[in-house]
Amino acid sequence: MKKQVFAIVLFFSLLGVIQAQETTKRESAAGIKGGYNLAAVSYDGDGETGQRHGFHIGVYGESFINDNFSIQPELLYSQQGYEIKNSNGTFTQMLNYINVPIMFKVYPTDNFFIEVGPQVGYAISHKEKFDSSFNLFDTSQEFDPNSFDYGVNFGGGFKTDSGVSMGVRYHLGLGDIYDDGSPNNRVWHFSIGFDL
Repeated sequence: MKKQVFAIVLFFSLLGVIQAQETTKRESAAGIKGGYNLAAVSYDGDGETGQRHGFHIGVYGESFINDNFSIQPELLYSQQGYEIKNSNGTFTQMLNYINVPIMFKVYPTDNFFIEVGPQVGYAISHKEKFDSSFNLFDTSQEFDPNSFDYGVNFGGGFKTDSGVSMGVRYHLGLGDIYDDGSPNNRVWHFSIGFDL
């Protein structure tokens, strides 16, 4: 009996999805986006470092399943890392990635959306820099981070009927940047996008 009830519920759920797809009014679109990053790193889960200011820029494609749900893969260049200031100077880790997030978006109203999804990233450049008050102690050195990063994104925003979107997203990095200390990326993204 339980199997029959489950089969009936599954059938009507699939029927509802098919009907929703047939009545979709929203059009899928591709676009460009960019914005401001506030990036930090968490070590061993014991709080975060100071933030590095940066930016992100890239492209996206949004495909609507129905009027309330869409899937949005993206390809982004993103400046990440962190900054620590003390009385001796400023230490900056500059990590730049090519990221591929795949966002699942829900539109509870016509223009407001919330989103969640996985992200993988590839480190394309990395440098650590220490600026002291004495030029003699300034250093700039290239280290070797793990090439791949992964994590989860959470966010929300607003998209106009003309295809202009504004959003805020938080990236919770789950992959270790280095093998020691379990450092993970933490990034706030503030974006604006334009459907093409």
